[in-house]
Amino acid sequence: MISVSVTRLGSPDRPPLLLGPSLGTSSVVLWGAVGEALADEFQVLAWDLPGHGASPPATAGYTMAELADAVLASVADAGPFYYAGDSIGGAVGLQLLLDHPDRVRAATLMCTGARIGTAEAWTERAALVREKGVAALLDSTPGRWFAPGFPDRHPGPANALLDSLRAVDGASYAFACEALAGFDVRHRLAEITTPVLALAGGHDVPTPVAGLREIADGVRDGRLVVLDEVAHLAPAETPARVACLVAAHSRPPDRHAAGMRVRREVLGDAHVDRANAGIDGLTRDFQDFITRYAWGEIWTRPGLDRRSRSMITITAMVARGHHEELAMHLRAARTNGVTVEEIKEVLLQAAVYCGVPDANTAFRIAQQVFGSD
Repeated sequence: MISVSVTRLGSPDRPPLLLGPSLGTSSVVLWGAVGEALADEFQVLAWDLPGHGASPPATAGYTMAELADAVLASVADAGPFYYAGDSIGGAVGLQLLLDHPDRVRAATLMCTGARIGTAEAWTERAALVREKGVAALLDSTPGRWFAPGFPDRHPGPANALLDSLRAVDGASYAFACEALAGFDVRHRLAEITTPVLALAGGHDVPTPVAGLREIADGVRDGRLVVLDEVAHLAPAETPARVACLVAAHSRPPDRHAAGMRVRREVLGDAHVDRANAGIDGLTRDFQDFITRYAWGEIWTRPGLDRRSRSMITITAMVARGHHEELAMHLRAARTNGVTVEEIKEVLLQAAVYCGVPDANTAFRIAQQVFGSD
């Protein structure tokens, strides 16, 4: 059984944002400037690894899944939360997304990987620390943690982070290394549907850009941003930029704005402008509902591309006999890259499964929309 301690900053009335540390660091030191910048908008909850910062030492080994469960138990009162984590903190974020997707609204994972390093390297480091203590890591750590020149330009943050490493319980550090040795979720990334922002450091050697790209490409809704000036500790190396990126990714999405953007891209400005011009007191709420729900919730989902959604929608319009909407979505399908030949195939398919009379009407409407094509 392991436990982690959480430092809280900001009002509990604000949306919770859980911050995860890098191995060998205190979350307060690593995330301090970012946490202060975000505390006006979020309740910031920064957790520490066992034997790090404020957390009690680990007395036995654990897996990454067990660590994620301990983190979750430490914020059981918080409800669904946003998450941001660096290095092993990012790995815990991936584990939370896989094991407890209902608890994480969105995740910013930085300087991490679905697998970090090799099992052999982590086992060797665990043995080194057990034999000689964390002091054996102090000479090599700055080269792993910081971009070239950072300690000279920012000696205060750099020295504070190295001091947090000096204070780490050696046995707990070794247990964390062994948890990383057994961590590999590359084959499970496609299970993650929660929005993920992957932040990579351009100078990061332990978790290079390729690993963050693998995460962004592997999850269902992922985006990669490369921080060229950063190595492995992005929250400390560029706190202002990290705070902005985390905040932007952790704000509830504006479904109306997103829906209006997609609606215009699919149906065209002229159509949307005509629809908006006709809005009155009777139809205003209905038009808002369409924009937020149909276009902002469904058409923005990453699970299907717009071509596929157009073909499905055409079939639904044929089946239900919505002829005016069918004409509109035939035009939209062309905007979304569906060819006339593909539309013909969709209508032939509809003739079999919806009925020949329905398809006959649909072909007539298609002729009117596309002319003699």
